[in-house]
Amino acid sequence: MSETKTPVLKVTDLGIDFGGLTAVNDLSMNVYENEICGLIGPNGAGKTTVFNMLTKVYQPSRGTIELCGKSTEKMSTIDVNKAGIARTFQNIRLFMNMSVLDNVKTGLHNDISYGTIESILRLPRFAKQEKEADAKAMELLKIFGLDTKADVIAGNLPYGEQRRLEIARALATDPKLLLLDEPAAGMNPQETDELMKTIRFVRDHFKIAILLIEHDMKLVMGICERITVLNFGMMLAQGTPAEIQSNPEVIRAYLGE
Repeated sequence: MSETKTPVLKVTDLGIDFGGLTAVNDLSMNVYENEICGLIGPNGAGKTTVFNMLTKVYQPSRGTIELCGKSTEKMSTIDVNKAGIARTFQNIRLFMNMSVLDNVKTGLHNDISYGTIESILRLPRFAKQEKEADAKAMELLKIFGLDTKADVIAGNLPYGEQRRLEIARALATDPKLLLLDEPAAGMNPQETDELMKTIRFVRDHFKIAILLIEHDMKLVMGICERITVLNFGMMLAQGTPAEIQSNPEVIRAYLGE
């Protein structure tokens, strides 16, 4: 990938300490437009901690994060989402007692500008924006093959469809970068194959960059263009899938387990 291009995500010397413990240190990585990248490593390597720093759940102790050339240093979690980073979680975090449609609509909060009084009184701006939200949510559900289940309670969906719904909700925020935290966790091989197709489709259809954490090496090596390997909070290696698979240090620390 040409270094002359401006990356969607640029991480430089990123680190975080919890008390006297350094969880992540000196991490530098870029993710470019329309690229699928992987972040892998053994359990406890610091992968989800990195995601939490990128989304400002945790404030980094040092280093910089830039989204489309703009520093996120002073941004909150909400600010980062509005700026263009959306994520899913290893443990699915849907509103399980709400409908499929309403779950996606919660992701459209960045588009909502009506006030509480307008909502209570159902004034014209409320009605207009709710109609637009319904239409956009249904469009996303159709893309993921969930439009016929719009009224189904999310908790009643099969596991694979819950994953797709979570991705659809994340995409409702119109992100520039989508973070997927172990999207294949709990999936059988057939569901994982479908997920690979879904991730490629999301990248191609929505023209966004994707950074994923995953332990399923078939998925990682099958869809990622570049991979960063963490070990004990430090970057162990970076490269293409072929380079990572043949890296002796990676094999010893992770792939050879």
